[in-house]
Amino acid sequence: MGLPVVVGVDGSEGSLRALDWAAAEASRSRLPLRVVHASLWEHYEGLRPTVDAAVPGEQLLAEHLVASARDRVRDLRPEVSVVADVQPEDPVAALVQESHEASLVVLGSRGRGRIAGMLLGSVGLALAGRSHCPVVVIPARQPGAPPKPGRIVVGISDDAGPSAAAVFALAQAASRHGELTAVRAWRRPAHALLTHPPLPGAPASIQRQQAEEHLDEVLKALETLENRKKQQQAQESQEAQQPQGAQEAQEGQGAAGREGSGTVVVHRSVAQGPAHQVLIEAAENAELLVVGARRTSGWHGLQLGPVNHAVLHYSPCPVAVVPDTYRG
Repeated sequence: MGLPVVVGVDGSEGSLRALDWAAAEASRSRLPLRVVHASLWEHYEGLRPTVDAAVPGEQLLAEHLVASARDRVRDLRPEVSVVADVQPEDPVAALVQESHEASLVVLGSRGRGRIAGMLLGSVGLALAGRSHCPVVVIPARQPGAPPKPGRIVVGISDDAGPSAAAVFALAQAASRHGELTAVRAWRRPAHALLTHPPLPGAPASIQRQQAEEHLDEVLKALETLENRKKQQQAQESQEAQQPQGAQEAQEGQGAAGREGSGTVVVHRSVAQGPAHQVLIEAAENAELLVVGARRTSGWHGLQLGPVNHAVLHYSPCPVAVVPDTYRG
């Protein structure tokens, strides 16, 4: 069994939505679920949990909170193996530590600011900037329209090959038997003529062409990488089945090839505009928006760029932030 899905809970309505999302992810991926409450969460965010306050003492309240979360998962997803834990530390430190041994970390966002559209609390922002594995932040508000089942959107960065975010997004789409929309934003030069579409040979036309070529190259490399992974998995499955006979090995290989690895339809999208705006618009009716985050060795502070900040605050759907160092 692989590394667990970890979800941070604090008793708020937002964390319940995160809990449900994490339980569904654990069920779909056949992974265990680990529910974590950092008992200093209230002091960190300055909020009281919205659970029954009749339980005396902060420790008993915390134990009651995670027990309730565990029971909720067992009721909704009885097939999921779930454990719950209370950690006597601040939530960022606790969840960053959890991220060393997790497939992903999930938490809810809060709309505490005066700007209603801003969704992210301090814990989510800090965790997304420091986690060692992908972090999924669930918006505090419900989407205006139900998402299209299985639709995943990923932002394509300047990296020459497939980024960790692109690999993660493709795996998410495959696990849902869904589709992947790969988005590449480009900017019109400030001095370019405002013609639509751009004139051939004009700077804007060249910028768009370069964006299209870059997107094609990344997706071809991603396809090659995924084919190699499938071949390796098929070979490992065949070797594991050899003692049981050639016929069983062949059947096992076929089963391994079918399970959770259906063909993903990939859509290409090249759009002019600021990257964060292009991604937020593309994420309408998506189940998940995936973006990458660079990690600098030796730097332990917050490592998020402006695009990360914008989509975490304003995305209409859950956002996955995938560190470029992630090799899950």
